[in-house]
Amino acid sequence: MNVLRRHPVAIALVVLLLLTAIHPLPALVDAVTGSAPGDADLDRPILYVMFAPLSDTLDALTFFSLSRAVWAVVVWTLLLAAWGAVRASSDSLRWQRVVATASLGPAALVLLVVAALVLPRPVPRLASDGPGTVIDYHAHTNASHDGRPGWTLPKLAAWHERQGFQATYVTDHNVVYDGSLPPEGISISLLPGVEWSVYRQHVVAIGRVEALPRDSFGETTARMVRIFSAIEHQGGLSIASLPEYWRNHAEELGAFAVAGVDGFEIVNCAPKALGFPSDLRRQVIGLAESRDLMVVGASDNHGWGQVTCVWNVSRPGAQGFHTNRVFARPLALVQGDWRAWTAPITQPWFTLRGLSWSERASWLTWVVIILLYRALPRREGQSAGLGILARSVFRGRKAAAAAPAPNKNPT
Repeated sequence: MNVLRRHPVAIALVVLLLLTAIHPLPALVDAVTGSAPGDADLDRPILYVMFAPLSDTLDALTFFSLSRAVWAVVVWTLLLAAWGAVRASSDSLRWQRVVATASLGPAALVLLVVAALVLPRPVPRLASDGPGTVIDYHAHTNASHDGRPGWTLPKLAAWHERQGFQATYVTDHNVVYDGSLPPEGISISLLPGVEWSVYRQHVVAIGRVEALPRDSFGETTARMVRIFSAIEHQGGLSIASLPEYWRNHAEELGAFAVAGVDGFEIVNCAPKALGFPSDLRRQVIGLAESRDLMVVGASDNHGWGQVTCVWNVSRPGAQGFHTNRVFARPLALVQGDWRAWTAPITQPWFTLRGLSWSERASWLTWVVIILLYRALPRREGQSAGLGILARSVFRGRKAAAAAPAPNKNPT
């Protein structure tokens, strides 16, 4: 009871780790069927599992929809600041110290967010036994206006290779990548493509396409959808990107199909697109199946963040509904099904439910280690250590130092 009273956070975390193990989420979900694939899984590096609390926390911060991220950061900042202020004020510290202590929690949260965006670290990779190529249909370099500075083709390729991709289309904003001169030392295939910005819609064109007069596809939806036939005339495939068709054309997707679109993104890892609701995803999947159109997943990588939320296993260049399979992280798929204000609670909950058994064991191990460090007694003024063990070690050293030196010249 004394441990429970003095260390409620650690005890609550142990309870949550055990509770969420009762009904865990699969590592991957087939975005079309909603079930766990039998021929694909995530391969987690040893260091990723060893430091699972940090790895999973950074993943959880990466897989936020924009609205849920805002709620989570604001609420967690306020709670951490209040907790720090209460703890500091209970120790009768001066107000300057109280403010400084209250700032520690929010500062740590900011550091975690920055780490999720830029910190190099081990990441899971897709391991698939099924036929086909592991591919990304939508990714950017610094050639895009919103690409990360210095995010070159080799860095984009290395980012994909670490996560099990064998190929990616390079689809910079309104800048055609023709794939004719790939950089040396690239370990995966960089395929030609572009992302066109037209009237209230982004259209990913893949294949050896050429520049288009984008002004010809502006002002109205009726003019915009003509871009699909223009891309087809060049020999490319057109894919309607998220979140634009969801935000701006949800009632007009039938017109997209009639005009000749070749497919739809149904999962996109960008924060603005992760809020795509599952009921609309099912509608798009139904439309695509009835019209024999592709459905794809997109990392939409711009150089920020170290992990993807989605992989495709497909036959490049093939068309039709059954030529591509989309495997997604469940934490990304639930972003559109829960109200934004629930994010401070539901994001940790789904993160813990999505742990593998090895990750869960790592979490429990770290909790126990930290709990032992904090709970076992130490003498006042003694340097940090594992409680009674540290006390006995340091006491032994002090006793040895205080003992008189042996008489080397006995008379």
